[in-house]
Amino acid sequence: MTNPDPIFLTTEIREIERQAAILPHPPHLMEKAGLAAAQVAREQWLKGCRQHVLVLAGPGNNGGDAFVVARYLKEWGNTVTMVFTGDHNRVSRDTKHAIQAWLDIGGEISTDISIDQSWDIIIDGLFGIGLDQTQNRALEGKYREWVNIVNQLDIPILALDIPSGLGSDDGCIYGTAIRATITVTFIGLKPGLFTNFGPECSGTVLLRDLGIQLTSPPTPHTWLLNRKLAQSVLPSPRSANSHKGTFGSLAILGGSNGMVGAVLLAGRSALHLGTGRVYLGLLTRSAPPVDFLQPELMLRSPPELFKLKHMNCLVAGPGLGNEPEALSWLECALNTELTLVLDADALNLIAWHPHLAKKLHQRRAPAILTPHPTEAARLLKTDTAAVQNDRMNAVYQISQQFNCYVVLKGAGSICCFPDGKRYLNTSGNPGLSTAGTGDVLSGMIGALIAQGLSLDHALLLAVYLHGAAADQLLRQNHGPLGMVASEVIVAARLLLNKWVYQSDNAYLSKYLSTPTTPSQ
Repeated sequence: MTNPDPIFLTTEIREIERQAAILPHPPHLMEKAGLAAAQVAREQWLKGCRQHVLVLAGPGNNGGDAFVVARYLKEWGNTVTMVFTGDHNRVSRDTKHAIQAWLDIGGEISTDISIDQSWDIIIDGLFGIGLDQTQNRALEGKYREWVNIVNQLDIPILALDIPSGLGSDDGCIYGTAIRATITVTFIGLKPGLFTNFGPECSGTVLLRDLGIQLTSPPTPHTWLLNRKLAQSVLPSPRSANSHKGTFGSLAILGGSNGMVGAVLLAGRSALHLGTGRVYLGLLTRSAPPVDFLQPELMLRSPPELFKLKHMNCLVAGPGLGNEPEALSWLECALNTELTLVLDADALNLIAWHPHLAKKLHQRRAPAILTPHPTEAARLLKTDTAAVQNDRMNAVYQISQQFNCYVVLKGAGSICCFPDGKRYLNTSGNPGLSTAGTGDVLSGMIGALIAQGLSLDHALLLAVYLHGAAADQLLRQNHGPLGMVASEVIVAARLLLNKWVYQSDNAYLSKYLSTPTTPSQ
């Protein structure tokens, strides 16, 4: 697996800043950050043209960064309107110097946004990281008014470090938040940029590390799950000397009355991602003898499913229901030595029945849990809002409580391993907000495990690929409306083949070239 991009909590960013400040020749971080952001603004929008820029500065160091940005943009010939209402005597020393440097070049300071002016771009420097920790309150008063005003303008917005009003650690919106076109973040990536409301508020995220070199920086515990990381854990191209047994056998338990579709989606997903054999254990008494749209799936009753001896992985939960029979068969699944992928009703039953939770925690074989926020809340005996307000901690607590791998689904899905490592996914879009997409994901995870990928690689690849397939459909359909789970299956197969084989021209030409007749 390639070295992933680290993500830092606010406390870890503060520690990096503290260590940088005591270096023999400490870097002037505010100056570096302001220059970096000004360069991004010029490269993205200004491009040598003199334009009118609105810069909003708050009372903290983020506001100081904004004053530095304003100074550079003015020196480069742009017209800059600087808006600031803070007390010059109550800002940090670095911010005070930034304000004075702005005044020294003839810069002026306004105390409000004029409705009579127009601008080409807006720089958001109101509040940076730590708003959720240090302010302990939502944006209010004049700051809330400003944020609401600029969000209604059809103008590109560049946010400094993190969009004002967005929680750096949790991605929560504190009252209101800037909806940035681009966020240039400093020193390190922050989790709030990528989960909860982060993807909606941050726009494109650009990192500028400001060149800080430390001898003992904080050890990150969270990383970015992006295409680079996903493509570093791909399965190897297939050997010509292979057969269906080479690529594993997957069992999927679920499909109670009225919910057969869930287990069929999981099974079809697993087949299209390359599993050699997929068996469905259907609880319903009215199960069809065959899936006529996907006859390759082998349909069984639960007793028949558990008699199979060659399974590599078991997915339990899609359409499982919560009847006593479902409870009994889930307990059978927990008693096996198979790697488990637990989804949907399997998670609800574990949340409602302590003996199942205990059994899961005590298993020697590994398991992956795939809760959405409400299922996560049930597992943690809390409510959905509490989970969403602290997604980073919620996924960690579930992983520790059950000693399992976990993916907390949602905007910016978070994968967590039993050792505490977390990965924030960057793929996916609102088109996934439809029935069956979770079943598709559980089938994809099971498929990759059955084919021999390690649990961590299978989880990361499946989660990213699932979102990337939806992103491909978003582009094809010109929007997320009407995207359905079965489409994601086909898009994921196409993408996986492209990633594994497109760069291997020799492999493809071996099978796609026209056969020749041997010479006599």
